Amino acid sequence: MGDNLARVADPTKLKAQIKIAETQAKDIQPNQQATIDTRNGVVKGHATRVDPAVEQGTVTVDVAFDEPLPKGARPDLSVDGTIELERLDNVVFVGRPAFGQENNTVSMFKLVPGSSEALRTPVKLGKSSVNTIEIVSGLNPGDQVILSDTSAWDSHDRIRLN
Repeated sequence: MGDNLARVADPTKLKAQIKIAETQAKDIQPNQQATIDTRNGVVKGHATRVDPAVEQGTVTVDVAFDEPLPKGARPDLSVDGTIELERLDNVVFVGRPAFGQENNTVSMFKLVPGSSEALRTPVKLGKSSVNTIEIVSGLNPGDQVILSDTSAWDSHDRIRLN
């Protein structure tokens, strides 16, 4: 008694619900472009609703599909989604380091080409995404840097890699 015996759903009216970390959700607005990976194809869509409540550190964003869904799409399917907050063209960027926030200047160890050393370099950061961050100054395309936590070597300007 009280158990679901059947669930009726219209497969032509599906939506995606993406859980976004509350720290990242502040910039999400309705109608921003999104891509949903159903693991059987990637579908374009747009954000339609941002839940005002935070649940276990995440905010739920509803995404409506702008394209036909791939075969196999069904209710309660696990999906991955990306919402485009802003598009920046012609920028230098790196993977998001373990330290440093957007619009800050940080010290990063830049690898010296042809050697096993890295030098501390001041780097001005710009806008960030979940896994990348814009480099405003201090690095050039092709430079290699250490993104992991290097706080153990804060007193050193040069380190040797083995």
